[in-house]
Amino acid sequence: MKGSEIRQMTTVDLLGRISQDEDNLSKMRFQVATSQLTNTAQIRLLKKDLARMKTVLNERKRTGEA
Repeated sequence: MKGSEIRQMTTVDLLGRISQDEDNLSKMRFQVATSQLTNTAQIRLLKKDLARMKTVLNERKRTGEA
């Protein structure tokens, strides 16, 4: 997900998406531990998306947009 797409999302949407992605990340980590996940690069991409979303939320909190 690109930064411009994330910035267009509302704060409520971002919070929901972060919650979903964190759940997906924990499931993926479990799949890696049990050798069920074949594409481990997905974890890296998901972590980067989570960081981008959290950065945008933090920026909004600092500027008072939230």
